[in-house]
Amino acid sequence: MKPIVSIIMGSTSDLKIMEKAAKFFDEMEIPFEMNALSAHRTPEQVEQFAKGAKDRGIKVIIAGAGMAAHLPGVIAAMTPLPVIGVPIDASLGGIDALLAIVQMPPGIPVATVGINGALNAGILAAQFLASGDDAVMQRLIDYKEHLKGKIVKANEELALVTYKYKV
Repeated sequence: MKPIVSIIMGSTSDLKIMEKAAKFFDEMEIPFEMNALSAHRTPEQVEQFAKGAKDRGIKVIIAGAGMAAHLPGVIAAMTPLPVIGVPIDASLGGIDALLAIVQMPPGIPVATVGINGALNAGILAAQFLASGDDAVMQRLIDYKEHLKGKIVKANEELALVTYKYKV
């Protein structure tokens, strides 16, 4: 099995957030790799990774970073692959990371999800992949139907909750 998605985090302290994407890929049967790379502490390794990802068969990169959050943008500057940035709440409620990731210069886009939104990053990556893979598309359709079913069930349970003035 060869990975087609790469999950990158600036530090292993981000794992609790980024593993939400990993668990989603397991559920969707999408092979992925996971590594810690730092735009500031290991810039040479980041460059090597970004420049070699396409040739290794990677199709989408998810990069999570907090604080200055340069990792997604640095990777995007060195690869033609789509990069999805996950701002991590490491300080300032994650707003610093969100702004750093979303404010990319023209020509270097980074798709950005909400703060700590690794699950949404995984879903978005799967949607990119599904455009050329019918099996992934069907698993995504099934996943979203399951989400709909959870809300229907929640409403049925709410109907049973009673209050004096609930009508």
